[in-house]
Amino acid sequence: MMSMGPMGPIGGDSLVGIAVFMVPIIGSIALFSFLAVVHWSDARRKEREAYYTTEALKKIAESSGEGAKTAMDYFQEQQRAQRMRRLEGMKIGGLVTAAVGVGMMIFLHAVAREAGDEGAYLVGLIPLLIGVALMVYAFFLAPKPGGESA
Repeated sequence: MMSMGPMGPIGGDSLVGIAVFMVPIIGSIALFSFLAVVHWSDARRKEREAYYTTEALKKIAESSGEGAKTAMDYFQEQQRAQRMRRLEGMKIGGLVTAAVGVGMMIFLHAVAREAGDEGAYLVGLIPLLIGVALMVYAFFLAPKPGGESA
């Protein structure tokens, strides 16, 4: 025999109904909590790296005249490597975004042909052109990482 609660019968079926809603909610909370902790720990790691790098450069620069030159060379090399990674990231991001645009165009062309809607595939031009713009900047317009002289 089932007893009646304020929202209806209380029994096994109502627990299943609650679980159906609670599992995604709890999973979402756990996922976003995990992502927040990962982001926070990554920011702390970067902050510590920057602090220790700065302290090491200060000590090297204060040690001797040659140490100051070595510290500046190291710092410039770190900056050049960072610019190079950013530029390579833009190249890959542009390539992936352009590929997504081409894929969308092909998919939407096939789907739209079935439905009789001829121009829907042109929506794929949006990510395609964004990807092309990223690649044009990365290959032609961005300052070259090795272009500066000391």
